[in-house]
Amino acid sequence: MSATTDATLSYTRTVSRSLVHRAAICEVFLTDATRLNDGEYEIAAQLPRVHSYYSDHISAPAAYDPLLLVEVFRQASIFVAHRFLDAPTDNKFTFNNGELIVTDPTALRIGRLPGAARIQAVQAGLKHREDTVTGSSLDMVLTVDGKEAATMSTTTQWMPPAAWTRLRDKGRAGLELSPARPHHTGRRVTPLAVGRTSPQNVVLSEAVAAGSEVRAQVVVDRNNPALFDHPLDHIPGALIFEAYRQTALFAAHELFGLSPRGLTLTRVETDFTRFGEFELPTDCVARSVETPFDDTLAFEVVMVQEEESIARARVHLTLGCPLPGVLASRLFAAA
Repeated sequence: MSATTDATLSYTRTVSRSLVHRAAICEVFLTDATRLNDGEYEIAAQLPRVHSYYSDHISAPAAYDPLLLVEVFRQASIFVAHRFLDAPTDNKFTFNNGELIVTDPTALRIGRLPGAARIQAVQAGLKHREDTVTGSSLDMVLTVDGKEAATMSTTTQWMPPAAWTRLRDKGRAGLELSPARPHHTGRRVTPLAVGRTSPQNVVLSEAVAAGSEVRAQVVVDRNNPALFDHPLDHIPGALIFEAYRQTALFAAHELFGLSPRGLTLTRVETDFTRFGEFELPTDCVARSVETPFDDTLAFEVVMVQEEESIARARVHLTLGCPLPGVLASRLFAAA
């Protein structure tokens, strides 16, 4: 693969695992990329029709998971950094923030062949340390089989392993962590309550509703091969995104009586404020907030460890059919 101006992209094989930070070949979704102009790239990805994690949903008709798109966007951000911005392959990456918007849910319906996705990525900003690029902001638009499906903006940074170790050691120093202290795994909620069929893909336990708020303990299961494709020293963003969604789905049912079967994640804006440590209990708290759209529920969600925020988000869930006006008024009055 080379950085050329030829916009013809291949779907015949995946890119190198090291360039998207994956251990399993089956978890690599990018297939090709090219630089179109200075600061503009096109990336190809193949979306799997069947996946143990991304296909495990009770909603119908069958559609590609919006969080599969988040993973594709994540891989694109890392690939661009390595292939076109000269980020060394041994560098460690952090994701500071991101915003996913599903612009057309119908474009995510699964057809008779794996989805041929393309991402148009525009460089929105670069971070430098002296003369070296150490961070990147991208604005991306993803199409599936030629139809626009979603957009995402991401901000990432990277650093050498030694700098990463110093950063992690400094952050952990004041937390009085004990390696022998296991992370709480608790009794998971029923899969159907969070739109899943497999208990392994449930990341919440001990969820309770009070007023307009739901609080749940987050299950950090490092045996889940999709969420923990390779060893990590912190809670990954993929697990945080899933906890956001499941907490919002649980809240939609507990607070408003809505089934997860009819709800789709259509927007999530997030900021990652601190590393999530394996040794500390983690809670996810969702609070209903008003939205101007009758077919959408919105939640402010915060991930906390010992009441200190590690990540925040606003999550939008869209119903398959609009809410009746009376029901919408009742929902937002309750919020």
